[in-house]
Formats: sequence, structure tokens, C-alpha cells
Amino acid sequence: MISSQRPASLLLPIVVSLEAIVLAVYLIRDAFGGVMRYYTSIYHVDALWYLPDALAVLCVGQFIMHCIVRNKSILASLVLLQIMLSLALGYMMLGTANALFSSFKMMLPVFVGFCFCDSNLGSYKKLLWVVAATFYLSLVGVFLTKFFVMPWVGFKYESFGAVREAGRLWWAFSDQQRLMGFAADNTMAAFFILISFVMTSIRKSTFWCILFGSIAIHAIRLTTSKTTMIVLGLYLMLLLIVRMLPERARFPTVRAIALWSFVAILVPFFLILFASGVAAVPHTVLFSILDRINNSWQLPFVYLSQLMPVGIFTGCGAGCFNYPQKLFSPLSPYWVPVDNFYIGTYLMFGLPFAAFMVMVIRSTFAVTDVYKLSLIFVVNLFTITVLNYGPATGLLIIALSFSGVFSRRLSRVTRGDTPGVVQQRLVHVGVSGSRIPEFGSQLPRPAQ
Repeated sequence: MISSQRPASLLLPIVVSLEAIVLAVYLIRDAFGGVMRYYTSIYHVDALWYLPDALAVLCVGQFIMHCIVRNKSILASLVLLQIMLSLALGYMMLGTANALFSSFKMMLPVFVGFCFCDSNLGSYKKLLWVVAATFYLSLVGVFLTKFFVMPWVGFKYESFGAVREAGRLWWAFSDQQRLMGFAADNTMAAFFILISFVMTSIRKSTFWCILFGSIAIHAIRLTTSKTTMIVLGLYLMLLLIVRMLPERARFPTVRAIALWSFVAILVPFFLILFASGVAAVPHTVLFSILDRINNSWQLPFVYLSQLMPVGIFTGCGAGCFNYPQKLFSPLSPYWVPVDNFYIGTYLMFGLPFAAFMVMVIRSTFAVTDVYKLSLIFVVNLFTITVLNYGPATGLLIIALSFSGVFSRRLSRVTRGDTPGVVQQRLVHVGVSGSRIPEFGSQLPRPAQ
């Protein structure tokens, strides 16, 4: 399989983009997770569930060849080494082979997302068709589950020796039903509506965005995912504001929004500072966020200081305080849900992850793909209250959003290869090359 970024002299008559195929397969599997789990089990083809993970292994090789060998990215080499070390550390921490295999499988989508480092998502036409179809079908799934009980509700299946169960319909308050659509989980059903809407809306008319954005907000309200509904509402509002701006001001505004969204990383710390200790009353609007403030965001560090004090700085390894620990480790009594991507990832990787995020924020100044900038804004706000390591597509989308940190242009600047020329090119592409007729219209790919 040959990536679309290969030289023309090496192209086959049919060019296949491995990372796009794997993303599409992950998206189809996870957005319709309830359907897939149920029918692969009853027809005894459970192995098909792991097809995306098998393909993702190939992306590990593509990441090495593209980001490390071709782009000569020092950061890519360090990230690969850190993930390998964290898998080993996680194995020592969690103590079982099943936990190690589960942690390895959990990290595979990261490499798929990173393979988009030199790509503009607007060039993946067929992938965007799959994303659009996912959006429409996800809406249908939520509305169907309002009136019909799907056969996969409560269905139990086995994964790495652990028995798991598809989400049940239940009520957040006395009369508020949480709908889970085809994804078999209400939060993930809302997530796939959000992400697929964002990626589809960039090329659509303003009328389409208002119409289907309103329908999407209503569908997400039925799933009771308040975070997702707020994020989609903010995105839709900013989309309309940006489209009212003069053309030359649109791209700088989109990039500024993406950059400012990284401030969301600090939100949990401010909430802990000002609201820690406030009693959470069940069945109230603030119960969910107060429970995160008092438990989800603090208890893991308390337990980590008891189990592995040095882990506060080094991390406790891939899989700790994540579902591998919950399902496959003797330390499962210490597991608590870490409902924040940045906190959960820091627990696993420690200070190296903080250094990586500094590089990601720095690289965002050079990103010219409006799809990636839009996704950065969305995932930064969405992950304030969601860990987003499961299903796999959630982590893949985050890695895709951050993939620009390994781009060839940024690697040249980092290595100091003709820095004056490269930096001038970055400035030129980021400002004068920012032609966006509609919010997120695809920019021409910079010269390699």
C-alpha cells in the first residue's frame, strides 16, 4: 500500500492511502459498535472486530518510515521510544500479559492518526464520504433507539478473557432516557455525531450547517451528553461567526480559535482549586462535574502516590488508570474513571507527555489544514470531561489533530535545516496562502 504523499514516480495505477483506510474501518466499527459486536458474535466471526487493530499495526511501520526515516523527526523517534518504555513500565505496574496486550492494542490508533502528519484531510474525498455517511446514520440510530429497543442492548461479549456488556438504556433523571444509537454507548453516540458533523460541515453551505447542526444538537440532547452538546453549540456558533468575516481574516481566526482552545487543559485545575470539597448531590445538574472534581481528577494521584510515588513524574505506564487496569490487573480495586484526556494521559506518561504537548501547541502555529485546526478546538473542549481512549476512534482523532507536530516542514525547522527559508515559508503559507471561501475550505498543500 502506498501513501498518497509518495513521489509520483513510485505511484501505482491505483493509489491506496493506508491511514485513510484504517481510519475509515475504525470509524465504521466504533460508530456502529453495538451492531458490530452483536452480529459478529452471533455469526461467530468475532475476529472481524479486531480487523482495524490488525491494520493499525501496519501504520506503526508507516509511522516509522514516514515520520522518523523520511521526515527525520527527532520528536517522532522520542515519542515511539516513550510509548515502548511506557508499555514496559505498564506491564511491570499492572502485572499481567493480558493487560500488556490490551495496552498495546489501546495505543495502536495513535500511530494511525500520526500518519496524517503531512496530509490535508480535504484531499481524502472518499474518507470524507464515509464520515458524512456516519453522521447521517448516527442521527438515525439515536432517533431509532428512542422508539425501539435494539437487540444488542445488554448483550454480553468476551474480550481478552474479560466479560463486557453493551450499554443498557437507563435514565439520568427520573424521566430522561439516555439514548445510545448504533454505538451502544450514549457518550460515544454523541461523540460520533459531533466529530462527523465537524468534518462534514467544513465543505457544506451555511444553510446545511444550520439545519443539520440543529438536528445534531437535538439528537445529542437525547443522549444526555451535556459536554458534547455544549461543544457542538460553540462550534456551530463560531462557524457562523467566521463565515461572516472578510475572507482574508477567516483562516487567522480559525487558527487563533484552535490555539486558544488549549487553555481548556487548565480548566480541571481551576475547578479543583475553587470547587474541591463541595458536596455533590445525586440527581442534580452539577453532580457529574462535582464528582469529577472530587474523585475522578484527584483520586488517581492519591493512589499513584501510594503505589508508585515516582510515577507522579515518570507516569505509571501505558494502561494504568485506564481500562487495561480495570479489566486485566490485580490493581483493579485502585482503578477510578479518569474523565479527562490530559489528566489520564499524564498519569500514564508523566512529564514527557507535558513536553510533547508544548511541542504540539508550538506546531499549531504552522498548521495549514483547517480540518485539523477545527478538530483541535473540538477535542480540547470535549476531553475536559471525557478520557476518550475508548472507543479507539476517539484516540485516533486526537492523534490526527496533533499530527502536524511531526510534519516535514516542522522537522526541518527543528533540525535547523535552512531555518530562514523554512520559517519564511511557514509564515507565507499561514497568512497569504489562507484562502478560505467557506469555513474550513481546504488550503493548497504546501510545497514539500
